[in-house]
Amino acid sequence: MIDFIWSIAGFIVALSILVCFHEYGHYWVARKCGVKVLRFCLGWGKPWKSFYTRDGVEWAIAPYPIGGYVKMLDEREGPVADHEKHLAFNNQSIPKRMAILVAGPAANFLLAIVLYWLIYLVGVQGLKPVIAEPRVGTAAEQAGLRAGDEVISVGDQAISTWTDLRLALIDEKLGEDSMLLRVRSEDGVSRPVSLSLAQVRSDPEFLFDDLGVDVFQPTIKPVLGKIVPDSAAEAAGLQVGDEIRRVDDTVIADWNQLVSEISQRPSQAVKLEVIRSGQTLSIDSVVGTADQDGKQIGRLGALPAIDEQLWQNLRAVRRLGPLDAVPVAVGQTWQMTQLTLRVLWHMVLGEVSVKNVSGPIQIAQVAGDSARIGLVSFLSFMAVISVSLGVLNLLPVPLLDGGHMLMYAIEGVKGRPLSERAQIAAQYMGLAFIGVLMVLALFNDIMRLV
Repeated sequence: MIDFIWSIAGFIVALSILVCFHEYGHYWVARKCGVKVLRFCLGWGKPWKSFYTRDGVEWAIAPYPIGGYVKMLDEREGPVADHEKHLAFNNQSIPKRMAILVAGPAANFLLAIVLYWLIYLVGVQGLKPVIAEPRVGTAAEQAGLRAGDEVISVGDQAISTWTDLRLALIDEKLGEDSMLLRVRSEDGVSRPVSLSLAQVRSDPEFLFDDLGVDVFQPTIKPVLGKIVPDSAAEAAGLQVGDEIRRVDDTVIADWNQLVSEISQRPSQAVKLEVIRSGQTLSIDSVVGTADQDGKQIGRLGALPAIDEQLWQNLRAVRRLGPLDAVPVAVGQTWQMTQLTLRVLWHMVLGEVSVKNVSGPIQIAQVAGDSARIGLVSFLSFMAVISVSLGVLNLLPVPLLDGGHMLMYAIEGVKGRPLSERAQIAAQYMGLAFIGVLMVLALFNDIMRLV
């Protein structure tokens, strides 16, 4: 229940901020262009709370927090007094109308820049892009990458975290058949690595699997750091600090191997060889059970003792000053914009699965998760969504800002507006496109939950 509340709250806060900036972009430029604004509303439905400013603009909040709008004086939507006709949106020049339309997406891009600027002021934290042993036969293994290599650049782009690496790899894959990496080995020596992408699918979902690149994890000793109450470990008398050396006749080298061996023995009696305070003990235990994807697996009911220093050495923090953060924030926004457009294009070509399209359920979940993780994570989520909102609204699809701009461009070329019949047909096409997209996104959300 708490997770649900966090998801909904994060979704509403994020969406409200993004929509508010988008619509304020329309509002601000409309006022600068001499258009009379009647209402600025956050949300949809009949406004339940509003007030009027001195210049007559109604500022309102509606009950359904799923969007917002700016209502301008327009002869197409109602009668306009003769003395106000010059203030109507439809009577403005084409450049002014297009400027008003593009202002919404532009505000989203500007917001993304501000958010990334704040993120780098606070400091971006993440895992260093250190890779595990590449899988045999993969592009990473063939390129000569080794366990412990840290990726420090992809092409001309410096890499600090796994997030940086993921974005850079996706960006390069969508445009090239190979990429040049610079890595630093465990002995501190850097070297170039040419990574072939010929056999790697464009879909970001499969990128790391196809490359054979995994996150490096330091070896965790099979030492118990915590005993779960009412577990098989507690019933067997295991204690914090115990090191498990054997499970039956199998020698245990690390925690991952211990988990693997135990998971294969649900409800089975096992003999554990344990080192406790320098003494070797033999302990009999009955492995507990747990459900994993409909399958019963074995569980001991213990957590490992973690050497924090090992993980601390793998953490990276990138923090910039106010001036240094500006070009980085602009570059990050530009990169995300390009990446979004490339993914959409490759989705049209069928090279990227439409399963990557997310709807309100998935967005709400991610919003809630990012809010729980911390401020930087939530700001990063908002920046990505803000860029996506800006890009999508610029697409030449009727009902979207880009669709209206396309019709005004056609009007400029023809010297007259499209016929009413053509405009209605275009609106129906746009409505159908958006409807299909929403159904697809909702379907993907539901399938992720099933």
